[in-house]
Amino acid sequence: MAKSRDEIWDDWRALMNMAPRELEEWLETEESRAVGDDADGESTGHASGRRIVSIKRTDKDDLTDDQWDHMGKVVGYVRRHCAQVPDGDIESSTWRYSLMNWGHDPLADGGCAE
Repeated sequence: MAKSRDEIWDDWRALMNMAPRELEEWLETEESRAVGDDADGESTGHASGRRIVSIKRTDKDDLTDDQWDHMGKVVGYVRRHCAQVPDGDIESSTWRYSLMNWGHDPLADGGCAE
């Protein structure tokens, strides 16, 4: 059963704990570019991060169907990966960096590894 837009919105607001500017700055780092699968020179997560910035800067009432679909995908990704916290120090882990590309810092307030 697909989630309603209200459910997606609530999950999105709870999980996307990086501000647009913070995410933009993160996406410019070498660490950000070094994680994830590489398709045409950019990982799926890195490309998603750029879309997330745009979505976060869009009023809820102005979101397109495509943006809502992506938000649902992002929520699912973050939830799945938050359920897989690795052992050891995660501060500089590829697990954390990948989640940050998707707009979620697991070590920040509201993060899954907090």
